[in-house]
Amino acid sequence: MTEASPVLPRADALAMIAAATPPLAAAELRTLDNDCARYVFRGREAAIGPAGEAFGVALPRARGAYGEVRNRRAIWLGPDEWLLIAPGEAPEEIAAAIEAATGGVPHSLVDVSHRQLCIEVSGPQAATVLAAGCPLDLSEAAFPVGTATRTVLAKAEIVLARTGPDVFHIEVWRSFSAYVWHYLDETRREFRAG
Repeated sequence: MTEASPVLPRADALAMIAAATPPLAAAELRTLDNDCARYVFRGREAAIGPAGEAFGVALPRARGAYGEVRNRRAIWLGPDEWLLIAPGEAPEEIAAAIEAATGGVPHSLVDVSHRQLCIEVSGPQAATVLAAGCPLDLSEAAFPVGTATRTVLAKAEIVLARTGPDVFHIEVWRSFSAYVWHYLDETRREFRAG
């Protein structure tokens, strides 16, 4: 009788894939600390200020903007929608603070902590590697540091943020994470010295 292989959680599966990926200075790939509280917050004017204050980061009002304070990040996704990320923090505490601050005001707060993870692409060719599958103009003039948006990479929906001149964070659903990783790794192979 054969024993069945254990089914690994997707984050662990991605960690195994990442560990087997060779480094490449032109465009490095790494998984970030994905033990994060992540929420999608939706609300109108009366809820935006109190939610940002409770989260500790003012919710940005401009298209493509994100705010960051002490590792917490609020990414603008639409006129009334934000992705809230807090690495290493308990989702329940964040939810309780936001709910207390917005009590009685119509809003939506959805825990997506287990839905997605973050992949970082960094290095002098990071933008070129991403541009192979992303329709955005990723030049620094069009997509400067501090910009984030919902977009696609090949066939996966992602949230892309530029956190440094040559550093990008990709928030992706766990079910697409291995696909995105392999896509990026395959694309960056053209920069390997032959």
